[in-house]
Amino acid sequence: MHKKKYKQGETDTYGLIGFPLTHSFSADFFNDKFQREGIAARYLNFEIEDIQEIQNILLHHPRLRGINVTIPHKESILQFLDEMTPVAKKIGAVNAIRVLRKQGRDDSFRLLGHNTDYVGFKESISPLLDPALHRKALVLGTGGASKAVVNALSDLGIEWKYVSRSPGVDRFVYDDLTPQVISEYRVIVNASPVGTYPHVDRCPDLLYEHLTPYHVLYDLVYNPERTLFLEKGEERGAAIKNGKEMLELQALAAWDFWK
Repeated sequence: MHKKKYKQGETDTYGLIGFPLTHSFSADFFNDKFQREGIAARYLNFEIEDIQEIQNILLHHPRLRGINVTIPHKESILQFLDEMTPVAKKIGAVNAIRVLRKQGRDDSFRLLGHNTDYVGFKESISPLLDPALHRKALVLGTGGASKAVVNALSDLGIEWKYVSRSPGVDRFVYDDLTPQVISEYRVIVNASPVGTYPHVDRCPDLLYEHLTPYHVLYDLVYNPERTLFLEKGEERGAAIKNGKEMLELQALAAWDFWK
């Protein structure tokens, strides 16, 4: 893998858009990587509540080469993209953008969207799965991250169903999660922000007492490392995993996409 050649004084910029970003993993991950590998680049957090602000970020940071996208913008960003990779089109959500600028024209660019959450989640959860036991999954939350999750589950041969606070087609609401449903759906993925620091005393509303050692609980939340959701699963003997490895895998995939 070759390293990009930089002219003296050049510093490419990468960054993350989302709201809020008070506990973002990406900036530390990439800035440590840049320093460790001698890459002339920096990674910034762009905390924006209104997705329209992406235009100002692009204009005011002419060396911005790549962008990560997190909650709540993984779907609303689509309107600004010029093109998407096939996997991003299939999923319908984007978490990585390559900024393609014309030579000598900092105000002229094209945005190519990609989804690396898919590969990060798929590779992270696969070691926990037993095809004989894990045939159905509940996916808690219906945001942009959940779209990558359900596509990965489908490709792993697992039937899935969304769980949401509001009714919808082909999904459960939390009151539908009877003991029978919990016993049938042995993979449960929290793709919502419930339980994220500082709200560590919160967890999705499940019948945790009906979990078993045959269950797998996966939480996309990584701060704290052991959410209440995971703790309750572990108390019942379930296999548990947080989203840290997924984040690292998707970040490395995003870097490969940007280069």
